Amino acid sequence: MDITAKYCNKEMEAYGSCVASNPSTWQSKCHELKINVAQCTSSHPVIQKIRQECSGVFVEFERCLRENPDTPASCSPHVARFLACAESVDISGVDPVPQPS
Repeated sequence: MDITAKYCNKEMEAYGSCVASNPSTWQSKCHELKINVAQCTSSHPVIQKIRQECSGVFVEFERCLRENPDTPASCSPHVARFLACAESVDISGVDPVPQPS
């Protein structure tokens, strides 16, 4: 989430404001803004590199969630490992501004 907030801040703020302003109808009223967040995170070069380099750790986290659906907190160590991996990815050669398709 921190990664998303860092690189897709504008989209996250718009979505968050919409959800806060529409507590009972946010799922329908804010759907397009949710799509904007998803598009930003899937197209951002830095996030793509993190996904690529930390995919194994993330798969372990997802497996933990599937195996422990009633106790997701038991997967906290997996989250910590993913975040540590994400922080360790060398993004120095990655253009922080996504290029138009």
